[in-house]
Amino acid sequence: MSLSIEISNNGHVSPISAPRPQDASFSAPAFHVIRRNGTVSTFDAGKIAVAVTRAFLAVEGASAAASRRVHEAVEELTAQVVSALTRRVDAQRALHIEDIQDQVELSLMRGGHHKVARAYVLYREERAKARRESSEATAAPAALALHVKGSDGQLRPLDEARLLRVVTEACAGLEGVSTEPVLSEARRNLYDGMTIEELGQAQVMAARTLVEQEPNYAYVSARLLLDALRREALTFVHKREQLVSQAEMAGLYADYFHAYINVGIANELLDPELRRFDLPRLAAALKPERDQQFQFLGLQTLYDRYFLHVDGTRFELPQAFFMRVAMGVAVREIDREARAIEFYELLSSFDFMASTPTLFNAGTLRPQLSSCFLTTVPDDLDGIFKSVKDNALLAKYSGGLGNDWTRVRGLGAHIKGTNGESQGVVPFLKVANDTAIAVNQGGKRKGAVCAYLETWHVDIEEFLDLRKNTGDDRRRTHDMNTANWVPDLFMQRIEADGQWTLFSPDETADLHDLYGPAFAKAYEAYEAKAARGDMRVYKTLRAVDLWRKMLTMLFETGHPWITFKDPCNIRSPQNHIGVVHSSNLCTEITLNTSDTEVAVCNLGSINLVAHVTPTGLDQAKLARTVKTAVRMLDNVIDVNFYTIPEARRSNLQHRPVGLGIMGFHDAIQILRLPYASDAAVAFADQSMEALSFHAISASVDLAAERGRYPSFDGSLWSRGILPIDSVEHLAGARGGVLDLDRSVALDWEPLRARVKKVGMRNSNVMAIAPTATISNICGVAQSIEPAYQNLYVKSNMSGDFTVVNAALVHDLKARGLWDEVMISDLKYFDGSVGQIDRVPDDLKALYATAFEIDTSWLIEAAARRQKWIDQAQSLNLYIANPSGKKLDQLYRLAWQRGLKTTYYLRSRSATHVEKSTLKGTDGKLNAVSANVVEAAEPILLPTQLACSINDPDCEACQ
Repeated sequence: MSLSIEISNNGHVSPISAPRPQDASFSAPAFHVIRRNGTVSTFDAGKIAVAVTRAFLAVEGASAAASRRVHEAVEELTAQVVSALTRRVDAQRALHIEDIQDQVELSLMRGGHHKVARAYVLYREERAKARRESSEATAAPAALALHVKGSDGQLRPLDEARLLRVVTEACAGLEGVSTEPVLSEARRNLYDGMTIEELGQAQVMAARTLVEQEPNYAYVSARLLLDALRREALTFVHKREQLVSQAEMAGLYADYFHAYINVGIANELLDPELRRFDLPRLAAALKPERDQQFQFLGLQTLYDRYFLHVDGTRFELPQAFFMRVAMGVAVREIDREARAIEFYELLSSFDFMASTPTLFNAGTLRPQLSSCFLTTVPDDLDGIFKSVKDNALLAKYSGGLGNDWTRVRGLGAHIKGTNGESQGVVPFLKVANDTAIAVNQGGKRKGAVCAYLETWHVDIEEFLDLRKNTGDDRRRTHDMNTANWVPDLFMQRIEADGQWTLFSPDETADLHDLYGPAFAKAYEAYEAKAARGDMRVYKTLRAVDLWRKMLTMLFETGHPWITFKDPCNIRSPQNHIGVVHSSNLCTEITLNTSDTEVAVCNLGSINLVAHVTPTGLDQAKLARTVKTAVRMLDNVIDVNFYTIPEARRSNLQHRPVGLGIMGFHDAIQILRLPYASDAAVAFADQSMEALSFHAISASVDLAAERGRYPSFDGSLWSRGILPIDSVEHLAGARGGVLDLDRSVALDWEPLRARVKKVGMRNSNVMAIAPTATISNICGVAQSIEPAYQNLYVKSNMSGDFTVVNAALVHDLKARGLWDEVMISDLKYFDGSVGQIDRVPDDLKALYATAFEIDTSWLIEAAARRQKWIDQAQSLNLYIANPSGKKLDQLYRLAWQRGLKTTYYLRSRSATHVEKSTLKGTDGKLNAVSANVVEAAEPILLPTQLACSINDPDCEACQ
């Protein structure tokens, strides 16, 4: 950017030259500015530079005029403000002058110019006072007549009565909110000639600015967004402008639903089979009032990424969306209307939510409803590139991928066909990485794949470096996730400080399919062979040295994740018929793969919040929900659209599903249990035992109705060995050593007998997925995660959203502690109450955030869950101040407790709380606190940070 500023002796400031148009970094955004009198002017970035320069002059005096440092600071800050404003607005939208000044203030503070920021705040306050005095001394000017441009392009007077009615309806029934502040803030952003879309957006944005003061404004924002969505959808399906209130919608949903189905089919978005349902019966079952239960983040996410649209125009309303998904899953049921209504009840109540691919694609022409696919890559060119093609086909319809690359021979291995040497696995991983980026799931979400490699592979050290930003870029995969597939023998060698030998799989092919004691025996034989000089490619190193590098790379780049081969296989119900060679994209799926079978899993999650009361877990409701949820997941297998035959063959043969949970942290807060407590660990145990019991029972019921899955005979299930029983198999393989609580609360013996006698409908029934997006839809904490912060701005593919812990606000209000000072303190301390003196200790413990909880508590809770789960869980680990010693202890503990997998390592980077409004509530000038990771111990050489938790491109953050 090039911007010249002229500063006269009397302090007058004016820009000499505007930014050059050819400077891409400072291109003018396409929006207008609403002035305080309601008139509209064109946005001028030069005025921002003038305002910032005046603030510097006020602090540093006239000498600042000649300071190159000040000129550079002004240019940088102006560019930051312009960039931030451009991100915040859609093309052609107007911004109020106060919004721009708020952003200038925030940029000054973020840049560390606190004295200048104070001067800018004081200047704004002086100008505001002068305007107030001026308005009192003169008669108020006549109100500016405002007009709105409709969909037909015609200007009509603003309907003030409807504006009041819509906002009043949005606030109805919500504690702590009122109409006036929303209307006042909305009117600030109105101007003559605005479009009807801008009018709706102004109302939504007005309510959003109030969320940090009162969390219930998140519901107000959602309801105002819903008003705009109703207009958009009804106008499209009925071919005429429709402005309908929520109250009026109750009588119109049925007619809309019929039209919606017809429009979807006509535009080749919905399966024509949906028209053959008894639509009046389904329409009568819709519950329009459930449109009111969304928070803004949830509804905006649905609007942006899930609702059906034609050329960007959404025509799918929330209850039609849930019914469409339910119809798509029930399409092969005998009484499919009754089942569709049953499934709709579960989804629309948020008691259970299907996974994203099911929500995307159910009822459409290509119903690819499965979440996860696992493949194993052969060691030949045809097989490798077929695997890459399969990745593309599977990812096209929103599948997440896990690839096992262990069979591909290592660097320097002999290639018999050409009598040459292999370049190893890394160049092929680069191809897989680029394929994932090229296939972006129709723009709905980024294509995502995770590559797995066993720890004995000779390319493991290069594999660890794949996500580094230094080195040969041709041997880097910046977008692909990676994970270590670690055998128990390696962990035992670490504990004994022993040696470890790396091999090329073309010389040790059987290691790929072995685990437990059999793996150890074969591996030691190959070590002896290498010692005799009978192996072509191998390398021996100290096991601890490789472990240190694994942890170092995990800290620096967030990859590769640590997953454990032996627990996944020894406890697999299907170990009679194959081998688990990897997990999936999110490390919760543990299914067999081979050249002829691509493992598939169908996911959904129980909302624990809906099944917990202050007195405990509602077992009866949980049993009902789980029974229906397992049926839905089983149906997915039969209605699914399979893009490759290996996936279809595998899914129909074994019929695995993955039922998980979300809202765990919300649930224990309802029970008043701090996450870092024995009581919370016990609840993790209790709730997962109940889920496991009811899920297995539901699958047995389905087996009685529909038949057991084809590969049942010989499985652990067929021998009466349930997940809780397979824990002893793992202990036996480790020589009787497994440090894990084995306590049981329910009566399992009758169920065990039923499993043996009747069979199971599904080879696997449980897996805890990240639920990052579907938990947003339901408005609960994701998966089993501790709360990130109590007040923060979440960034995802739908934008930036203020998130406030409503339960904390409720408790603070009850104790008379919720006020502007508390809001400011929460911002200052990055959403933590731990450092706020006036917050009582019991609330500090209950509302401790992810980086305030000792990470070992997460592992202890996960270990108690894992004993009940036949697959695994997406377990993110949070550590505020990582060090080599801490990471070593943490991941050894995970292995010792029998965990199958871990997921992201979340370490705290320099963070801040974005202020949704900066209206003088902060006595510290809303200062931004930076919590930087402390220097690590010698085994770590950090150049980057692990996943920063709030990444719009991260699968776990979505």
